[in-house]
Amino acid sequence: MSQVAYLPAGKREQTKVQNRQAILDAARAVFAELGYDNVTVRDIIRRTGLAAGTFYNYFKSKEEVFAALADDGARRFAPILKSLRGRSNGFEEFVRAAIHAYYGFLEVEHAAWAERRAGEPHLHVTGETPEMAAVFAEVRGAILEEIARGGPTADPDFLASACIAIAREVGDRMLERRPIDTQAAADFAVTMIISGLHGLPKARG
Repeated sequence: MSQVAYLPAGKREQTKVQNRQAILDAARAVFAELGYDNVTVRDIIRRTGLAAGTFYNYFKSKEEVFAALADDGARRFAPILKSLRGRSNGFEEFVRAAIHAYYGFLEVEHAAWAERRAGEPHLHVTGETPEMAAVFAEVRGAILEEIARGGPTADPDFLASACIAIAREVGDRMLERRPIDTQAAADFAVTMIISGLHGLPKARG
């Protein structure tokens, strides 16, 4: 039986958190050094100093580790969105601030990946995870507030999904270019979203 089994419940949970974070930190460093395609689970385990069995208690593959890193990014960006939403005067101002903040965030997140080969995956979230749901909720909430002020009458779920999709796809292309131009990418994405917004019918007074 492992030593962890003898630890008090609180200490055991703390150890779990520490082990998982150690794996994520190691994976982030190894992906940056070797490139996603070249990394194996064994490379990640070596960097952590943990036993192989411990790694597999948390993740089944390098793909799962990569997805967890992406979710971690979404988890950290959701509070930024929430803050911007609270300070913005209307949906358009929120979109501009959010897109610029998001692309700046992406640039920092991917700084260690600057030499990766074209076609390697980016750290964005796909699918429905709690982290992505939090980002979606902030965008949808801002849209609902805009509708209440007499803004567009579009389905808030559709509009939030469209905004996120545009931001993500343009962001991916931005990260493939050298040098990374966050300003140009943000200007384009904001124009696409706001232009589409202006084409939607307004709520009746």
